[in-house]
Amino acid sequence: MPEIVMPRLSDTMEDGVVSAWLKQVGDQITRGEIVAEIETDKALMELEAYDDGVLEKILAEPGVRVPIGEPIAIVGDGTTSTADSVVRGTAPAVTQTSVAPSGVGSTAQDTGPHRDSHSETGSGSPRTGVVKSSPLARKIARELQVDMGTVVGTGPGGRVTKRDVEAAHSAGAATPSAIATPSRETSAVAVHPVPVSGEFEEVALTNIQRVSAIRLTESKQQAPHFYVTSAIDVTELFAFRGRINATLDAAGEGKVSVNDLLVKAVAVALRKNPSINVSFAGDKLLRHKGIHLGVAVATPAGLLVPVIRDADRKSVSEIATESRDKATRARDRKLRADEMSGGTFTISNLGMFGIEQFTAVINSPESAILAVGAAADELRLDGDNVVARKILRVTLSADHRAIDGAVAAQFLANLKELVENPLRIVA
Repeated sequence: MPEIVMPRLSDTMEDGVVSAWLKQVGDQITRGEIVAEIETDKALMELEAYDDGVLEKILAEPGVRVPIGEPIAIVGDGTTSTADSVVRGTAPAVTQTSVAPSGVGSTAQDTGPHRDSHSETGSGSPRTGVVKSSPLARKIARELQVDMGTVVGTGPGGRVTKRDVEAAHSAGAATPSAIATPSRETSAVAVHPVPVSGEFEEVALTNIQRVSAIRLTESKQQAPHFYVTSAIDVTELFAFRGRINATLDAAGEGKVSVNDLLVKAVAVALRKNPSINVSFAGDKLLRHKGIHLGVAVATPAGLLVPVIRDADRKSVSEIATESRDKATRARDRKLRADEMSGGTFTISNLGMFGIEQFTAVINSPESAILAVGAAADELRLDGDNVVARKILRVTLSADHRAIDGAVAAQFLANLKELVENPLRIVA
């Protein structure tokens, strides 16, 4: 009897949330049909069945977070009742059926059987009876010398997962209640109880917000950030954009935004400053050959970062068209996982909200991110005359392990020169 397991749908995915089941228990499943929607850390993905059968049991109800490789449903021939045995964790041996995101191909991860059980006892406050756990969890427990009897499982049916073991190990000699922390993710974003008073409403984090909280916290803890800011005169850039859009409008083509021009300018500046387009990797730096720019997009579910690949090789019009398409699909949760991975540098623009200047957290494993504020009229000296110019401030957040201050300053100097002489952006 095969299991449907939570597949790996992106390179950064560690678990997923079943958003909705499109098939119910007892329904026939045909190869190629969409059986469920899965919310990952980046998108809402469809799961496509690769085998025929009958959905005999759903192990993960909508809203349940499930680690990669853990079972979420059981498929059979419709003649076997598995309710009792699965609940007790004593289901018969099974094999896994391939399920993959629609349109992406088979990416289901085969992690071996996950329905075996294990009994362990130990000091502290061990549980009695059977402790359901995955083989990987038991392996990690042995390596970290964690007593499985003291670990509270957060997987389906109370199964102990790899991260439950890691959470218990991180708790060290803490009390049993502390060891029972639900997961590494929870402890990463809520170390201390939050005092509250008065009336309030609890709003559950979306999967995107939860994962963002974890990764941004890790980025700030692991990467020593430093910041450099430059005030750029964008008066000529605005005029240049006006001329471009007049030409595009006459040709019946879509317009370009100031952000599109900035994306292109950043790509050109990165080509001139490859020491910014890097990732820190322990005892070495990874200098990326491609310039793949992430452009942060605010969505109702949280912040997403679609990637424009080889931005330095694309025209401003191509960047504009791709940016509009990906931003729209990001808000609709229709982006593929591969469209949000592989970035080498990120741009975050809050100028449209009137924010003049801010600093952004580096999107690991990248080593830098550019925060773009709003352009505002400011007075400047032009010889002996005082003139009004549009000034835009950008702040580069850089990982000091990978990028020196002088290198960051040179990059911003080159970017400033390009933006203030916009013909060089497209030259």
